Amino acid sequence: MTQWHETLFANYGKTYDKECFTQGTLGEVDFVERELESDRSKRILDIACGTGRHAIELARRGYHVTGFDLSEGQLRRAREKAAEARLAVDFQRRDATEPHFNQEFDAALMFCEGAFPLMDTDEKNFAVLTHAATALRPGGKLLQTTLNALFPLFHSVKDFLGANESGAAFGKLTFDLMTFREQVEMTFTDDAGESHTITSNERYHTPAEMRWLLQTAGFAKVDIFGCHLGEFSRDHALTPDDFEMLVVAEKKR
Repeated sequence: MTQWHETLFANYGKTYDKECFTQGTLGEVDFVERELESDRSKRILDIACGTGRHAIELARRGYHVTGFDLSEGQLRRAREKAAEARLAVDFQRRDATEPHFNQEFDAALMFCEGAFPLMDTDEKNFAVLTHAATALRPGGKLLQTTLNALFPLFHSVKDFLGANESGAAFGKLTFDLMTFREQVEMTFTDDAGESHTITSNERYHTPAEMRWLLQTAGFAKVDIFGCHLGEFSRDHALTPDDFEMLVVAEKKR
């Protein structure tokens, strides 16, 4: 069965690159460089790389990057952009819920909700984390962003739903307190000008859940911060006002 995110990203690359939440690439890559101490010998895996905005910028700065995504449409756009910039980036079509690499990378990225937490079951979301850990060498880092469950809880689910129901592109929105899953009916126009209506299904996590999941997946140290668009930093303490968390996890040595 086709998942909602497969429908969304089938032909959405150019439109995706214009979204407001994709405009912080430079500052986000600055953060990656700080975490890697600007060591260009380190190999980077961009999981669910989308149109390759982080992978291409890292390649521009001299890093060796492999990016993979489930969507051939997103990858097509990524390859076009890399070719225009005359940069060599290894873009591959792969499914993040399946194993592909074994201790080949020094860092893995999963930004802008990449594969995690878009999967339709907790088991699949956990598989994304375990395969990310397997792809890393001992001591390697996973850098990711994900939805912060403290946000809807702190602001009350009632107010959270009310604040998100406005806007012509969005219809019914629900948040299940038993599963921490948000479902939103949304209508979008793809790159060909065709209109589609889908119902998204995204999983919010508490900081404690994220730490436990990552430690269970094979990471020894997990740090969690507030996620600020284009300004990723360890200086931003996580608060209930942060819609997303910025997570840095280091694999066991």
